[in-house]
Amino acid sequence: MAAPAEAKTEFLLPNHKGPWTLEDVLALPEDNSQRIELVDGMLYVSPLGSYRHQLLVGKMFAALDSACPPEFAATVELNVELTTGRLLIPDFTVIEPCDADITFPVSNVLLAGEVLSKSTRLKDLVVKRQVYAEAGVSYYLIIDPVKDVPEATLLELGDEGQYIEIARSENGVLTIKRPFPVTITF
Repeated sequence: MAAPAEAKTEFLLPNHKGPWTLEDVLALPEDNSQRIELVDGMLYVSPLGSYRHQLLVGKMFAALDSACPPEFAATVELNVELTTGRLLIPDFTVIEPCDADITFPVSNVLLAGEVLSKSTRLKDLVVKRQVYAEAGVSYYLIIDPVKDVPEATLLELGDEGQYIEIARSENGVLTIKRPFPVTITF
């Protein structure tokens, strides 16, 4: 029989009964080593991205920021509050600026983007895609860094409330016309 593991005296998250709320999450101490998102009372905790992941996030931000029309702005790692009490933190966004503080209203998010990683792949491809669509985010941009040359896919919210692919990178280049023209080279 194995000996019981020694109990740790420090916890990353406090003990909590029942579903988590947005207020519970916002009351947690700041932790720059991980992301904490909230979907339907459940926390999604993931580590910060790898070096390559962060480089791709930076590249996406720079390209979108330089091409944004003046009424929009590009951001990284923004706390996006959904009307259902959900909280997501996209890797990068294009937003219509407003007077927001700790959380940013999803109604002002034009584009949400994620760079896939081992720890977030399923969540980004399934859960976040559905949650962003339900919230009415017009565009969802997914970057898959698995291959030597990352692949990017831009999805647009269709009339049926589902995302439809409107652009895919070819040979390391993504050219999009909507929501505004931009070409991104990986």
